[in-house]
Amino acid sequence: MDLLDRFLGHDAWTTLQLLLCCQGLTDEQLDQEFDIAHQTVRAVFLHIIRNVEAWSDLMAGQVIRASQGQSIAELIARLDQASSDLATVARTVAKRDEWDERWIDPLESPPIERTYGGTIAHVITHSMHHRAQLIYMLRRLGVEELPEGDVLSWEQQASKA
Repeated sequence: MDLLDRFLGHDAWTTLQLLLCCQGLTDEQLDQEFDIAHQTVRAVFLHIIRNVEAWSDLMAGQVIRASQGQSIAELIARLDQASSDLATVARTVAKRDEWDERWIDPLESPPIERTYGGTIAHVITHSMHHRAQLIYMLRRLGVEELPEGDVLSWEQQASKA
C-alpha cells in the first residue's frame, strides 16, 4: 500500500468511525451547540463531508452535487460516495504524476489556479482538523470508546480486515 492509499484510507475510515459512534445520539445531542468549530456535531460532519464532495467534484471538472441527507445513516452514505470519488480523483492524479498540474477553481472570484496535489492534501488535512473538534464534542456529550483517530490505529485495524 502506498502513502496515498494510507492517507485516503485513514481519512475515510476515521470519519466513518466517528459517525458510527454517533448512531445512538439523539437529534438534540447531534444539534447541541458548543463553543467550537461549526458549533454542533451534525454541522461539523456536514462540513467535512460537503468539503470532500465539493473538492472532488471540482477537481473532476463536474458540477458540485446537491447536498442531501443529514441523518447519521445518510451522512454515512454520503461519506462513502464522497470518499470513493476523492480516491478516484487522487489515484488518477497519482497514476499520471500530475500532483503539480493546475486546475481552475471557478468558485473563487476571480477564478484561481490550484494544484491537484495541494487540493488533495487540503481535503485530507481539513478533515483531520475537524475530526479533532468532533472528538472533543463527543467526549463532552459522554460518548465513550472514541477512536484516537491516528494513522497507526487505522493501519492496525486495516491489517486485521
